[in-house]
Amino acid sequence: MFKRKGQSTLEYALIIAVVVAGLLLMQHYVRRGFAGRLKTASDDMGEQFDPSAYTASFDIEQESEVRQTVNLGTRASRTEHISDQTSTREGEEDIAAWTSGQDIYSD
Repeated sequence: MFKRKGQSTLEYALIIAVVVAGLLLMQHYVRRGFAGRLKTASDDMGEQFDPSAYTASFDIEQESEVRQTVNLGTRASRTEHISDQTSTREGEEDIAAWTSGQDIYSD
C-alpha cells in the first residue's frame, strides 16, 4: 500500500498540524493571561499621575503693609496711616480628566 517514507512524512505533517491547531486555539488564553499579569504589575505600582486629572489641597497666607500719606494743602502738615493686612485661604481642588470625544459642558 503506502511506502514507509511517505507514511512517516504524513505522520510528521499531522503532528505539526495538531501542534499548530493547538497553538491557535490557545492564543486567546495566553493573551488573556499576559494581559492579566500586566494589569497586576501595573496595579502593584500604584496610581499613575495624570496631569489632566488631579486632587490638590492648598493653604495660602498673604501679608502686606499699606502706607497712605496725605498732604494737607500748602501747610507743612501731613497724615500718614500704616496698616498691616493678613489674608489666609485654605481649600481643595479636584480636576477630573476628560477625553476628546466627551462633552465637557454636560453633567
